[in-house]
Amino acid sequence: MSAKPLQLVYDYHRESKHRLDRYAPGPGGLDWANQPEPFRVFQGAELIELPFEADAHPAPFALIRAGHRPSPLPVGLAPIAALLELSFGLSAWKSYGGTRWALRCNPSSGNLHPTECYLVTAACPGLAAGVYHYVSRDHCLERRADAGDPGPPVAHAEGVVLGLSSLHWREAWKYGLRAYRYCQHDVGHAIAAVAYAAAVLGWRVHPLPWGDAQLAGLLGLDRQEGVEAGDREAPDLALWVGADAPTQTQLEDLLSPSRRFFGSANRLSPHHRDWPEVGVVGQACERARGAPITAGIGPARPTLLPTASPLPAASLIRQRRSAVDFDGVTRLASEHWFAMLDALLPRPEVPPLDAWPPVPRVHLVLFVHRVEGVVPGLYLLARSDGAAQALREGLRKDWLWAAVPGAPAHLPLYCLAQGDTRAAARQIACHQDIASDGCFAVAMLAELDAALREGTWRYRELFWECGLVGQTLYLEAEAAGVRGTGIGCFFDDAVHALLGIGDTRWQSLYHFTVGGPVEDRRLQTEPPYSGSAAASSGSG
Repeated sequence: MSAKPLQLVYDYHRESKHRLDRYAPGPGGLDWANQPEPFRVFQGAELIELPFEADAHPAPFALIRAGHRPSPLPVGLAPIAALLELSFGLSAWKSYGGTRWALRCNPSSGNLHPTECYLVTAACPGLAAGVYHYVSRDHCLERRADAGDPGPPVAHAEGVVLGLSSLHWREAWKYGLRAYRYCQHDVGHAIAAVAYAAAVLGWRVHPLPWGDAQLAGLLGLDRQEGVEAGDREAPDLALWVGADAPTQTQLEDLLSPSRRFFGSANRLSPHHRDWPEVGVVGQACERARGAPITAGIGPARPTLLPTASPLPAASLIRQRRSAVDFDGVTRLASEHWFAMLDALLPRPEVPPLDAWPPVPRVHLVLFVHRVEGVVPGLYLLARSDGAAQALREGLRKDWLWAAVPGAPAHLPLYCLAQGDTRAAARQIACHQDIASDGCFAVAMLAELDAALREGTWRYRELFWECGLVGQTLYLEAEAAGVRGTGIGCFFDDAVHALLGIGDTRWQSLYHFTVGGPVEDRRLQTEPPYSGSAAASSGSG
């Protein structure tokens, strides 16, 4: 690995930190005249309307989260429509004071949604071979490319590929230099959203080790004509979705055809403010062709602790929201808290973490405020075998590392200190009350140095893992009758100082909080799609 890309990643990580005395470089205000268009479309591309199929799949969330999938459906247009609806589709519209905005099933920093989704198929019933772009606003596919002479559609396709990309400008418009971090969080959110949606259909998700240039060529992201520089998409990841893992032949069938591309990308803003450091770190983190995604073998664990939610997975996925305020009084039952944390430990075949198979490198520091039967204080969840010992060596030497009364024996949960952590949680989360008014807050610690020794592309993968953890917490919170929200604004080194971290072995990359939500009654809620079953039933 070249020292230059590695140094560029460390430089970006350092410069993009928020500090107690100053925030990371940002726009200094919102340029509303140049707010990016929230939906990418390709003008002139053929449109394929998708049916609304999510409600046709009633698998309970309680079973899906434990890895109990229904029998896998044959791959075809209708189940693909359900997959996209439950992963990237709209969940509602909100409006206030003449302004209207969409909410989606996949979470996003600032609800800006930089992640775009493409579908690649070698032909399946109802859908010709080619590359398609999903438009969540209209729940439709745009045919971006054909596949030469693919032959007739097969009776039972084995799977499809979802290609993910990021529009960095959507985040940089609001968050400036820190945008690259947030885009990677959202890729992780998206991976988890796809994993949950696929499980509802009996399918599994397998990340593919395709290089960035390879994926860009497949999706047409390297075609620059007619696309403003600030509107270009960066390739992120390809996911195989189907009943079984793909064969090499199936993947070659998707990669090999010469393609004709159709349509031109819409312009997102009249003008862009350039954040060259975002592009520099993106290039430094480029994944080369064949860079491995290595599956790890973790310790055997007992069956996942249950949730009491009776809801179908599809309903719970669509009701997910990011809380904007907490009531400061709701208390979470300890059995719900332990079940949430248990869901963050990887198990074979259990979504969404089975969609990202490497050994976990992200661990949780927990600020416990209001959990029944659990003493308020600072706690730690080690998500991989051996991480607890490494954390003991890297954090302050005077932490308790005490067992937690009532916690299941297999849960690697430790009490570091007892006491009121609300003020600390609020301060390090950029003085936001939402970090102290909930039941508990989370700081996600990543093994930065160890990951980067393997390759600079691991930097973005750490954020993906954080996003996977975040989406799991979002749905687990909904199942427990509370609500979660991601926190991207935190004082990085203030977290490290609190924990006694003096180097870059461990770095805080994402924060999260869970509690009793306070609804803003001024906002009007509308169904996501006028023609869907959700709209006709008045839900959403």
